[in-house]
Amino acid sequence: MQTPENRSKCRSRVLISGASGGLGKAFAVECASRGWDLFLTDMNAPALETLAAGLRRSYNVDVITHACDLTDLDARLALFERIRVNSLRFWCLVNVAGIDYEGPFFEQSSQQIRTILRLNIESTLDITHAMLKFRDPCATFRIINVASLAAFYPMPVKATYAASKRFLLDFSLALREEVRSMGATVTVLCPAGMPTTPLCIEAIEAQGWMGHITTMDTGRVADKTLNAALAGRPMVIPGWVNRTLQLLGSIVPARLVAALVGSRWKSAQQKRSLDKQPAMP
Repeated sequence: MQTPENRSKCRSRVLISGASGGLGKAFAVECASRGWDLFLTDMNAPALETLAAGLRRSYNVDVITHACDLTDLDARLALFERIRVNSLRFWCLVNVAGIDYEGPFFEQSSQQIRTILRLNIESTLDITHAMLKFRDPCATFRIINVASLAAFYPMPVKATYAASKRFLLDFSLALREEVRSMGATVTVLCPAGMPTTPLCIEAIEAQGWMGHITTMDTGRVADKTLNAALAGRPMVIPGWVNRTLQLLGSIVPARLVAALVGSRWKSAQQKRSLDKQPAMP
């Protein structure tokens, strides 16, 4: 399958940040399976190369990799310079890279808080701004920003993370209107839990049945999100349960939502602590 607009006259690509993580890898596989050439970036160089080799072999697509700590400004500038020097062009950007350090705000280190802000917000805006300059002029430029279902709620124990995802949600919807005249679209993805890392799986299990019914397969999420972006849709909330939760959350006072969410996460953390305790002889 070729890209929309017949792959354009230029050989343009899809850039995916956070590509070696669970969701980023799912987006990379889904794009490659559609025959789209890729530019993948993440911190983990060996994981990037392994992924790229597998995609080239399985789908016969061209894949460029660039290991980059997106929290570092100089590293981002080096990434943009490589793109400029090689005259690369892009018809799609998928901003997946993000991080969370779960726990009460006061118990988090200053470094952890700064990392959340630098990766989730600063790097996403910086990459988006740069890629608009490197967009393929022969094709509609599709931007996908990964926010979270957490963007719709004030979330104790995940306060900085949820607020950063709210920023991305509002930014994406506003940017969508700004870039319309440039021949670009913005789609924001707001998923619930996904089994992308051992810590994510642990958090899902700690929430019991609620964690399981809101969890979505990363491959399905990537597929549906790409289809939504190609159709120019503004937002994707995967799963009818999650869409229902978002709707209910929108009609409940924010302070009550915060109290309910805080109670649920406190119970989940207590369960995790009990599960980690060694069994009595």
